[in-house]
Amino acid sequence: MRCWLQTLFQRKFKVRLLFLLLLAFLAHLVIDLALPAAHRPCGCDAKAAKASGVPSGSSVLAGPKKLSLRILQDFSGSNGSLEKSSQPQGAGPHARAGQPGVWHQHGEANAGRTKGSKLAALFEHPLYNIPIPEVTEKDKLFVVNPMEKFTLRSSGSDEWVSSSKAETLLPTGKTAYDTYPTWLKFHVGINRYELYPRRDPLMPTLLQDLAMQRIVSSVQKSGGTQLKLIMTFPNYGQALFKPMKQTRDQETPIDFFYFSDFERHNAEIAAFHLDRILDFRRIPPVSGRLVNITKEIRDITTDKKLAKTFFISPAGNVCFYGECSYYCSTEHALCGKPDRLEGSMAALLPDKTLAKRRSWRSPWRRSYHKSKKAEWELNPNYCAQVRETPPYDRGHRLLDLIDMTVLDFLMGNMDRHHYETFEKFGNDTFLLHLDNGRGFGTHSRDEPSILAPLRQCCSIKKSTYLRLQLLATQPYRLSDLLREALATDPLAPVLAEPHLRALDRRLGKVLAVVGHCLAGAAHLDEVLVDDVGSQV
Repeated sequence: MRCWLQTLFQRKFKVRLLFLLLLAFLAHLVIDLALPAAHRPCGCDAKAAKASGVPSGSSVLAGPKKLSLRILQDFSGSNGSLEKSSQPQGAGPHARAGQPGVWHQHGEANAGRTKGSKLAALFEHPLYNIPIPEVTEKDKLFVVNPMEKFTLRSSGSDEWVSSSKAETLLPTGKTAYDTYPTWLKFHVGINRYELYPRRDPLMPTLLQDLAMQRIVSSVQKSGGTQLKLIMTFPNYGQALFKPMKQTRDQETPIDFFYFSDFERHNAEIAAFHLDRILDFRRIPPVSGRLVNITKEIRDITTDKKLAKTFFISPAGNVCFYGECSYYCSTEHALCGKPDRLEGSMAALLPDKTLAKRRSWRSPWRRSYHKSKKAEWELNPNYCAQVRETPPYDRGHRLLDLIDMTVLDFLMGNMDRHHYETFEKFGNDTFLLHLDNGRGFGTHSRDEPSILAPLRQCCSIKKSTYLRLQLLATQPYRLSDLLREALATDPLAPVLAEPHLRALDRRLGKVLAVVGHCLAGAAHLDEVLVDDVGSQV
């Protein structure tokens, strides 16, 4: 009897144990089926993102019908004549992360608004709050429909269209615009009146991306007289890299012709900030960056012509020189310390296939000859001819060119042979102030011939003149403002002090030229062309 009871008890215990195990299994199965897909612990997307070099949180990997990254790559372009052959081939997972220099917080959105900031006070001044005209759809460089999922029309149109072939699943609660990388938002924001707004919330992030984003491809930019590189980031943004060729305290030798001068990386950085302080906002954003030549250029380049120019110097430094018209040889090689090299990173404008730009020869272009002079240097009444020549015979084109003249004189840039505009906007738009690397070459001497358009035409926008007057006063001294702006750059100090002091001296000379014109004018509005009305 005892044996029978013991056997029965053992059987019941086993049945109950099996029942409990089955119940536990069913409970886990129900919980797993009921758990939302978004909360399941799957590392698939993270692994895919890691393999492609794109952050796992990116909308690019948001769904099975993910938007092709090639579309974004095709949207990027150059500040000049970047050809499609310069687009990186095979930029991918083998690209190594660089080790950029120490990051300083960029932009007036933070540092510029702190207590005691002259920049903050400047941007609050009424002269820096004159509204631009209302921006309509036809005034935008790109037409965007925020209710649709987008791709770019490959035919070269400047419109965005919906696409069933290249969709992306947008995160809940976000618009399509929210998923764009910062460089793409910058492109979408360009309009007829400005390259970017005065208080652009994107600017700090865009500058930080230029200085800190991982570089996945580096190729040489086609054309040009000196070496420049096109660098690509994981989000398919691109930047134009100009390497350091001179130290901060070096001046261009007095016997150098302007067309054989070096292009300076720090001039590009300083020109962007100076352009902002003058309220032109016609230079694409530029940041300094400390680049690792080995990891961020040599090891990842697909440019065979560039790759074969790398070598190790007798001092053990990594050097390269590329291919170009000037200073691309072993004697003028760019060398790191031992492989770290300073440079400027300029955000590229939209590709010309998507936003066509027209190049205009400057009426005051120099001869680019050792002995010949241009017509404007021989004819004191040259401006009268220009005023009768389209597009300078109407609108504000001539006044915009004189704005550019003021910028060039302040930084000592004699190399302004052409300028560009966005073709979509016709003649009624701003000029793009591109390629400023030959500025800030000298501080001990000024070049008065740069001011020839202002001196010969004796016309300037009233708003420009009033801002120049403001920048000559102690509370808003130009040198102090630019010093403060450049202090936020990763390569600070960007300019040597003598260059900053030269700005104040040159500003005084610009105002003196305008003063001379006013003294000889029958009516003030012949010199100061009113573009502000009663707004100031």
